[in-house]
Amino acid sequence: MGDAALAEGFDLRRLPEGFIANPYPFYAALRAHAPVHEFGDGQILLTRYADLERVYKDAATFSSDKTVEFGAKFTTGEVPSPLYRHHTTSLVFNDPPRHTRVRRIIAGALTPRAVAAMEPGIVALVDALLDAAEVRGRIDLIEDFAAAIPVEVIGNLLGVPRDERGPLRDWSLAILGALEPVLTPEIEAAGNRAVTAFLAYLDRLVADRRRHPGDPDKDILTRLIQGEVGGERLSPEELLQNCIFILNAGHETTTNLIGNGLHLLAEHPEARARLLAEPDLMRKAVEEILRFESSNQLGNRVAATPFAIDGRDYPAGTQITLGIGAANRDPAQFSDPDWFDIARDPNRHLAFASGIHHCVGMAVARLEGRIALGRFLARFPDYRLDGVPERSQRVRFRGFLRLPARLG
Repeated sequence: MGDAALAEGFDLRRLPEGFIANPYPFYAALRAHAPVHEFGDGQILLTRYADLERVYKDAATFSSDKTVEFGAKFTTGEVPSPLYRHHTTSLVFNDPPRHTRVRRIIAGALTPRAVAAMEPGIVALVDALLDAAEVRGRIDLIEDFAAAIPVEVIGNLLGVPRDERGPLRDWSLAILGALEPVLTPEIEAAGNRAVTAFLAYLDRLVADRRRHPGDPDKDILTRLIQGEVGGERLSPEELLQNCIFILNAGHETTTNLIGNGLHLLAEHPEARARLLAEPDLMRKAVEEILRFESSNQLGNRVAATPFAIDGRDYPAGTQITLGIGAANRDPAQFSDPDWFDIARDPNRHLAFASGIHHCVGMAVARLEGRIALGRFLARFPDYRLDGVPERSQRVRFRGFLRLPARLG
């Protein structure tokens, strides 16, 4: 099948064979032959860097409010479902002024000083995981390492007692799974159960934190409880739902950043050798991992007003899927985009979005990635993959479920 035919028949809800293993040839075909790809129901998919950048920077035209879309997707009958309540209240799926108010309160706990103060704790966590792996001689780079780091970091941010963190990862995976292009009844039911259980847990945690507040400069939950913008605090619903958002936003994407990075360095020995010889390149290497294998492959907007793109007019209400993984391989923006270049500079990728919705926790994710990859590589420079990697079957989030390795 030629590239034009690949592009013409592409549908995120009926993925072509081979897409999960390697979506980038399909993205290249779309950029070349259907950069504004129309689905049969009126939705469109954008794959060019310039088009995504335009959408991100024009929040007035391209809205993040998902009230209508998620009402149809998540709710039957008159009672809003737990998934609907969560996703329409959390930071990422809202427009100003609610988005502005909530974001300022969260960002107030993630200042450069506060993020820098996390470093010793992350180093200790990573070293403890590596100590345990060294005893075994083998490691699953996801289960035993990449997935364990963000859950602990976010658990610390929210002040979740360590012995109560067990369900956090499964709750997050279930809630985010409901955002996939295809929603089965089983996935929806699991997502609703996870939101319900998470809210019940947070209700108790918040009540305890109100009685025993932490340091608002370090404890995000205390910051959310006490924080004000323009004399207005978060409502009880906003408070609980955005605690869930903080876990979800920082969990799977950071897991994928670390896991994808270790996989790429195993598959590109020349890049690994250079990074070992020049460890100061780690900051640029993290950015290249984010570009080359974007943890978050898709975003969404809805047109608040009519707009034109690529010579065609579209009405208000048009649903727009943003091909982040495709835009980050766009040759119009990146020279030799399919080359994994750990020294790439400049590297203005869109892995953390752009505009008013750029990721509020990106400094934390970068810090986790830099420490995890740097200390793993320094400790086990000869690690090698050992077994069959198992990729996640998700379209929105790109990463692995299992990545077995020997430490060398």
